[in-house]
Amino acid sequence: MDQAVTLRSIAQGDGECMERGVRTRVIAVSSGKGGVGKTNSVVNLAVAFAEMGKRVLLLDADLGLGNLDVLLGLAPRYNLGHLLRNERTMEEVMVKGPSGIMILPASSGVTELTDLSTEERLALASHLENMGAEFDLMIIDTGAGISSNVLFFNIAAQEIVVVVTPEPTSITDAYALMKVLLRKHGERTFKLLVNQVKSKKEAVEVYRKISLAAERFLSVSVDFIGCVLYDENVPKAVVRQQAVMEVYPDSRASVCYREIAKEISDLPARAGLKGGMQFFWRQILNRTV
Repeated sequence: MDQAVTLRSIAQGDGECMERGVRTRVIAVSSGKGGVGKTNSVVNLAVAFAEMGKRVLLLDADLGLGNLDVLLGLAPRYNLGHLLRNERTMEEVMVKGPSGIMILPASSGVTELTDLSTEERLALASHLENMGAEFDLMIIDTGAGISSNVLFFNIAAQEIVVVVTPEPTSITDAYALMKVLLRKHGERTFKLLVNQVKSKKEAVEVYRKISLAAERFLSVSVDFIGCVLYDENVPKAVVRQQAVMEVYPDSRASVCYREIAKEISDLPARAGLKGGMQFFWRQILNRTV
């Protein structure tokens, strides 16, 4: 009965839960194709936010191929599946990453959040009821592409960051992702992070190509939030299974991640219906009820 009451409260957006949830900024990070450094960007941005004093939660939403834990050399005993089956608590499932960031790991074979059973919905509602008060920021590492799961996490989040590289296929696929999110779900505001560029001039050129096409043919807004310069320290950090911000804090890439985190932090969070972590989970629950 307690779980049922919790589910109805969150699904209807009632009372104190929603007030707490508004504090937490929810950002989905996506890409049109794989191999653009999306997950690496998620990890290092989280570290940059933590350095700014933010309490950060990372959600690995690539439920079939989750690899946040691998990238950071972590070996979590439990994952989202244990939480949904009510076998473990949120505290037991979450693992601590660099700079104190917390990670909610996924795993291959975990039931998709958009297809939960009644028991899993109730367990999720019970565990997540008070999470909004614990974090300033939740960053969702979605899968790549335009699958239903990727689209769902994007529309449930408060803000959408699209990671792209100068590679023509990456640019084309990033545009395709925005197009699908617009036509299927009415999303009209995106942030663009250009990764693996030789110079800021090259990044601006990539942004110009995407933004001109998006504004002309889709009538959507694309904001440039920064770029990450190519840095040989990044693959070194990946091999070491650590964030480049952690092992090479003064590298070119680390400086870029700090600049992007500050840019995002300085921008006001989107107001209105898409507000906070509690809304994010309420979207998931509404979608499955």
